[in-house]
Amino acid sequence: MLRAYILDNQAVARNLLGSVLMSGGHEVIGDGNHSSTNLAKMVKLQPQIVCVDIGEPDQTGLALLENLKAQLPKALIFLVSARIDAEIIAAAQSRGVAGFIVKPFNATAVLSSIRNTILRIASQARSKQQDDPVLAAAASPAAQDPNHPE
Repeated sequence: MLRAYILDNQAVARNLLGSVLMSGGHEVIGDGNHSSTNLAKMVKLQPQIVCVDIGEPDQTGLALLENLKAQLPKALIFLVSARIDAEIIAAAQSRGVAGFIVKPFNATAVLSSIRNTILRIASQARSKQQDDPVLAAAASPAAQDPNHPE
């Protein structure tokens, strides 16, 4: 499955979310609080998934989301929070958040959120590729294999 890193200032929450992710087949490659040391470690490890509780969705927390997206542009960032409303969703999505995980954790809901987000992004990528004739031609079997009989 995917390599994950968990950023949360509460150790209990990190441990619980880590257990949920591992039970779903994901590899937790690290976790920690919001310290600069942990952020540097995370960037070095290049996780595919980052689960982050920013605390209060204020300018500091939202800036952390922007920083994560800038440093890990290919990672799927999941906002972890006990309070998720339309305003927070909009602010987070505009800063690169791909999905949401609600506290308190429900293992099924967490794993479904990750799976559904991955499926949604893959579907969007396929749709974008089909809408672009250059990308569609590049992805065709003939383009992939010069010996293909097309």
